Amino acid sequence: MSFPSVEKQLEVIKRGTVEILPEEELVGKLQKSTKDGKPLRIKLGCDPTRPDLHLGHSVILRKLRQFQDLGHHAILIIGDFTALIGDPSGQNKTRPSLSADEIRKNANTYLEQAGKVLDLDKLEIVYNADWLGKMSFEDVIRLSSKLTVARMIERDDFSKRYQNNEPISLHEFLYPLAQGQDSVHLKSDVELGGTDQKFNLLVGRHLQQLDKQPPQVCLMMPLLVGTDGTHKMSKSYDNYIGIDENPNDMYGKVLRIPDNLIYNWFELLTDVEVEKLAFYKKKAESDPRDAKHDLAFVITEMYHGKTAAEEARNHFEQTVIKKEMPEDALVLSFEPGTKQRLIDIISNTGFTSSNGETKRLMKQGGVSVNDEKITDMNFELTFTSESEFQLKVGKRNFAILRSE
Repeated sequence: MSFPSVEKQLEVIKRGTVEILPEEELVGKLQKSTKDGKPLRIKLGCDPTRPDLHLGHSVILRKLRQFQDLGHHAILIIGDFTALIGDPSGQNKTRPSLSADEIRKNANTYLEQAGKVLDLDKLEIVYNADWLGKMSFEDVIRLSSKLTVARMIERDDFSKRYQNNEPISLHEFLYPLAQGQDSVHLKSDVELGGTDQKFNLLVGRHLQQLDKQPPQVCLMMPLLVGTDGTHKMSKSYDNYIGIDENPNDMYGKVLRIPDNLIYNWFELLTDVEVEKLAFYKKKAESDPRDAKHDLAFVITEMYHGKTAAEEARNHFEQTVIKKEMPEDALVLSFEPGTKQRLIDIISNTGFTSSNGETKRLMKQGGVSVNDEKITDMNFELTFTSESEFQLKVGKRNFAILRSE
């Protein structure tokens, strides 16, 4: 099998990467792989703790896809066993474990969404319960003997919790060992992870050395900063953009990011060539508004296609810039001579999940009728024989209310 030159491979692999440990070993592995015509085994583990993926998850998935495109063998581990433990990375408290049913349902959704980034036809998908679940208690004791408590406490999140007298459950110590055993079982050449996974990845390397295997190279990617410009992208912070987000919402949410994230998002979330990245870096400084629209279009096109991206851009221009009703606005009819509470109308449209959410939006000024913000919870609309009202809920929900 032929591969691009080692130099070209390194250029692709190092794009957006924070750290490669040790980089010289990666060079050696690539050289040997090219010489022998044998793909490297690239490992990425994911615990299906949530059913949905966002653009933050795509950063590491895209790196695995790049290895696929370079001709290497990609292995996606569904951590159906490690999810029972709960990854303590970045946690200041013990993460609750999931049930086997929850894990299975999440895994199915995860794979469906990951397929929007990865080439599933060239992907090896494995479940670590197939080997970890078969270990005896004696096997676990032997595995536990390969790492000291002192070494475990060196881990940043454990050391902070220990110093703050916050509880650390014994089973959490087993997580890095279990993830490391995955590397031993799969004989991985490279393992991918976020910067919060560095300790776990190095444990895998350590266990491979003890097993007399060539140790894996550890490649760390940054944690994507979310739309708020402060925290890592997470549903907990409500600063995320889902991979399955509809085109209009995806386009609109990208436009909300702070200007200083434009270049970073272009680098980590798109396939824009290196030369074009330099162009967008300058454009982000000189014309951030236009650069942000370019970014929104590229990302929306990646997940929904060019036509959907163009429609999303037109929708934004029509509804936000020109403040017009979109062509696909919901149309609701009401009997002439009746009065309707606005809060009930909104809840019935499905624009909000409950009256409580509707009230919060109204308090925040997120509801308007004919471009007039409505904050009165008891506000009513009176429908005469020729009434027509334009309703806007939030930034992207529109309806035309008319008598009929």
